[in-house]
Amino acid sequence: MDDITSAAAEPDRLRLLRVLGPSHVWALGVGIVLVGEYMGWNFSVGKGGMIAGLMACWVAGLLYTCVAMIDSEVTSTVAAAGGQYAQAKHIVGPLMAFNVGLFLVMAYTMLEAANAITVGFLLDTVAGMQGQAGLNQQPFIVLAVMFLAWLNYRGVLATLTFNLVITAVAFLAIVALFVSVQFGASAVPLDFSAITTDPLPYGWVGIVASLHFGLWYYLGIEGTCQAAEEVRSPARSLPYGTMAGIMTLLVAATMTWYICSGLMPWEYLGQAGTPLFDAARVTGSTGLMILLFVGTAFATLASANGCINDASRAWFSMSRDRYLPSWFGAVHPVYRTPYRAIVFLVPIALIFALGAPLDQVVTFSILSGLLGYTFMTFNMVMFRNKWPLGKIKRGYVHPFHPLPTIVLLILCSTAYFAVFLGYGTQLSAMMCFYIIASLWFHFRRYKFVRRGDQFTMPWPKPQGY
Repeated sequence: MDDITSAAAEPDRLRLLRVLGPSHVWALGVGIVLVGEYMGWNFSVGKGGMIAGLMACWVAGLLYTCVAMIDSEVTSTVAAAGGQYAQAKHIVGPLMAFNVGLFLVMAYTMLEAANAITVGFLLDTVAGMQGQAGLNQQPFIVLAVMFLAWLNYRGVLATLTFNLVITAVAFLAIVALFVSVQFGASAVPLDFSAITTDPLPYGWVGIVASLHFGLWYYLGIEGTCQAAEEVRSPARSLPYGTMAGIMTLLVAATMTWYICSGLMPWEYLGQAGTPLFDAARVTGSTGLMILLFVGTAFATLASANGCINDASRAWFSMSRDRYLPSWFGAVHPVYRTPYRAIVFLVPIALIFALGAPLDQVVTFSILSGLLGYTFMTFNMVMFRNKWPLGKIKRGYVHPFHPLPTIVLLILCSTAYFAVFLGYGTQLSAMMCFYIIASLWFHFRRYKFVRRGDQFTMPWPKPQGY
């Protein structure tokens, strides 16, 4: 353990720039997630009805509040690129770190693909409204991914400043729709009669099944951790940005369910491709339709933009620590971005965006995220046991430990069952994929990992060692 505090880097190695503040962290977290209010969440209504969709919204909100609290403590202390991957390598060990890093990369890459699919679907819908049915969506999918990859390639400050602006516009569009409908701007009045006439069309099992897509409201808020090495003050920016982000999303998610459930029958809402835009169309207001078209487009672009940022940071960090070929761990000499990791992940996102249905891509992202959240429960317990309060300086200490950890583990277990009810085959296939990847790491890459070098935190020896 003598080398446990040794630095991993050569003195002349290029570093990522520390240029971000709390607002950028908020924009990264909310920007990735806000698209969940514009599409995907509504499949939970299709699984169990309106009440089940609302319960999934709030239960998933509790799950992600626990995620945000735990992440804020650990990442404000382990301030390194890679987020949960960096946490795992410092607290648990290499095999767990490799798997967590892979969970992150796949969750964000699949979310990026889902966003690109939504861009194409939105443009096709609008073209159909103008009498131009049958728009070829593929060029727009490719263009969106390539443009955002280029933006990420050129620098993180411009990338997340762009995210800050378009995320704010997308959030304000939801607020504007909510206020407008409340004050009578809709030609169709809000109707919640289905709550009393048919509250649970599929019974209580529908509530459990709906949790699967209820996670989509918030999936990706943990991505704020990926900016840990690029914020000016991790101890301040990460907790503030993350907690402000989850509060923003809880408000936006509740407003979204309320508007959409009141304006559209749950049978249609449960399979809609762009529910908020459809809700604006139902109001009959041209101004609201244009605003929600812009909001949907901005939300998908902000999410894909943040996903490219986060996935590339996780891939870059794993490569820098030799968990993957070190060629991917290069930093651009001018833009100071992990440019090889950015470029490498683009074709993977495009393959899924161009060749897989939206619900399958969403499920792949959700499952990868769930595996990462399950890790966080064990990680938090080990972190507090190895370095109790007072032993190392923490930027933030989350309250009520270990209650958030216990709640998170219970809700993750329930969510696995919810996914199994509708996508059992995909769940099994994904578990096989991650097992094979773990075996590859153990037999092919583990020998290249230098455990002493990758431990970069200036901490004392763990408790009991």
